[in-house]
Amino acid sequence: MLKAFGVLEQVARAEAPLSLDELTQQCGLPKPTVYRILGLLQRGGLVQREPAAKRYCIGARLSQLALEVMLRSPQRARRHAILQQLVEEVGETCNFTMQDGNEVVYIDRVETSSPVRLLMESGSRVPLHCTASGKLFLSQLPEHKVAGLLGAGPYPRYTARTITEMAALQKELRRIRAEGIGTDVGEYLEGSVCLAVPVTDEQGRVCATVAMHGPAPRVTLKKAMDFLPALRRAAVAMGATIGAPITPRGPATASGVGAVGKKLPARSRSRIAQS
Repeated sequence: MLKAFGVLEQVARAEAPLSLDELTQQCGLPKPTVYRILGLLQRGGLVQREPAAKRYCIGARLSQLALEVMLRSPQRARRHAILQQLVEEVGETCNFTMQDGNEVVYIDRVETSSPVRLLMESGSRVPLHCTASGKLFLSQLPEHKVAGLLGAGPYPRYTARTITEMAALQKELRRIRAEGIGTDVGEYLEGSVCLAVPVTDEQGRVCATVAMHGPAPRVTLKKAMDFLPALRRAAVAMGATIGAPITPRGPATASGVGAVGKKLPARSRSRIAQS
């Protein structure tokens, strides 16, 4: 069992799909043993093999398990407390998000006490191409991987501000990559302003985001930028819950973003509500 877990761990950690020879070398096990373990893991849906390249990557079942672990982690209370403190500082709703394929998943979220706010639930999903967190995740990928993930376009339009063409999106991603900040001013929801900063793991990879959003005109992008120090402190604290360095980081560096999970049966429609 431990040998199988070791093989699974190597597949999960890899930035790109691995061949049988590469896994054999990394695991230090006989090639027939690794081949037999991979067959078992493949039948269980924990890994999958690319038909043409004969390389192995994480399977749907493992991805789903990874997302379930994050949603129900023993660190959940600690992360929720970080978000609560952040909301107290900035006065707007804040989220902890991760990438799942071509969507963003809200792992946790704390609402502002303001009577006018954007309502969404933990487990909700939003698209990558027109959200602050989504574009921040995309900015970490090479251009060809963005195209492979989203397709050539045009992309779904949600508002008049939604970027729907690849060329315009890549230009936006280059800006975000340089600044290390994801923004969304009415691209996904009319009348909303969103800002996201990266959360990094212990290898320095962007694995999640801390984001805030609020309704215009109460929140403008200029005002949201005043929240950056608090957002970055929260991102560092979040990183510490997943074994990331606890020293502040500057703009994110280009690296792979690990996608996790399949779709959960969660409501993803959001709305502006008055209570």
